[in-house]
Amino acid sequence: MVRFGIIGTNWITESFIQAASKVEDFSLTAVYSRTSEKAVEFAGKFNIKHTFTDLEEFTSSDTFDAVYIASPNSLHAQQAILCMSNGKHVLCEKPIASNTKELNEMIKSANENSVVLMEALKTSFLPNFLAIKENLHKIGQVRRYFASYCQYSSRYDKYKEGIVLNAFNPEFSNGALMDIGIYCVYPAVVLFGEPKQIKASSYMLESGVDGEGSLLLTYDEMDAVIMYSKITNSYVPSEIQGENGSIIIDKIHTPENVKIQYKDGRIEDITRPQDSESMYYEAKEFIELVTAKKKQSDLNSHQNSIVTAKIIEDARNQIGLVYPADK
Repeated sequence: MVRFGIIGTNWITESFIQAASKVEDFSLTAVYSRTSEKAVEFAGKFNIKHTFTDLEEFTSSDTFDAVYIASPNSLHAQQAILCMSNGKHVLCEKPIASNTKELNEMIKSANENSVVLMEALKTSFLPNFLAIKENLHKIGQVRRYFASYCQYSSRYDKYKEGIVLNAFNPEFSNGALMDIGIYCVYPAVVLFGEPKQIKASSYMLESGVDGEGSLLLTYDEMDAVIMYSKITNSYVPSEIQGENGSIIIDKIHTPENVKIQYKDGRIEDITRPQDSESMYYEAKEFIELVTAKKKQSDLNSHQNSIVTAKIIEDARNQIGLVYPADK
């Protein structure tokens, strides 16, 4: 049994708990929040025995073995390193850190303390992403990866009213690329590795973060075209184009329907059933790593997180997106 502590009492944490509760070795024993009221309220929802409002007290507690961190992006590194220095395994929401400097410090701490550190980017473990990965050879030489994830944020309505919530606040290392674009970048890294060149463009909001943007990643024999947004919707599927056919993906962040359309007109449905909530699979992977005494995931490896962070950091430099965490 892996006993979990929680940092962050928002909707994504609730989704994680509901999904992880279906994993046999999951147990939820502690929660940290800055206010006692929130900690107690959240604990009541999920029958959590121990509540904390002091981070040092929480991380040094012996009431849990691993922690799921879903706080604002700018707090990830500090909180994760404090947890790992106290021997806790860390599953940290995407993006795992504000920048590569923070991420390298987190990986150093994980290695020094012999604990698991994994980025909670759910896509890599989903049955239909694995179907894409395992059927990629069928389309021949890949020439283009196209990924689109554009989702109008309800918080943008507040932004237009003059209320800047966390999602559009650079203080919290936020914006469209970090929140939405990463779902397009990470699968490209898992499938194709590190690109040779990156070109980025975006529309910057007055708050100092990007509202939407595009990336062009150049590889030796292919390119990757990425579109992302928090201020518009898109309804086009994503696609991996090969010389023998293309894999068409309904949603790159949570693929549920995938098929191969061959150049001779044949269509092969490679969709696999997904029996559980999307976050179940990342929770299962993480718990299995802990129980097997492994240090990192093969799919959401430290290297894949580093390459993803490098791409995002390079793109941010090009569009002029700077966070306080970078200084």
